Amino acid sequence: FMDFNDEVGGDLCCRFKRFDILFVVQTVFDKEQCIDILKKATEEVLGKQIYTQNLTGQWISNICEKCTKKLVALNKPFKYVVTCVIMQRNGAGLHTACSCFWDSANDGSCSYRLEDKSMYCIVTCFALAI
Repeated sequence: FMDFNDEVGGDLCCRFKRFDILFVVQTVFDKEQCIDILKKATEEVLGKQIYTQNLTGQWISNICEKCTKKLVALNKPFKYVVTCVIMQRNGAGLHTACSCFWDSANDGSCSYRLEDKSMYCIVTCFALAI
């Protein structure tokens, strides 16, 4: 749309190509980075806690809030959904599953599981490219 000489035009073309590559890198879900965020937030909230039924609601809220804030702070073009389940460790089984219809090239999900002598905690993040 503008008329440039060959040298300047070639330089601008390279800049656009670099921008496109940078954009692609930023819109791909980084699973390892997300797992690290889930792990740190979960361990910050639960630490060495012993399962206490009256506190689980607050723990779940705190874990989800911390994860969401840290994920949003990455300034990547994603919408995030964070879920958390805490269950007392008493011999009962816990089974979870999810199914998603999305753009597998950019969207993604990951989970982090923490277990100790008194409880299981599973935190899951779904990241959907905007």
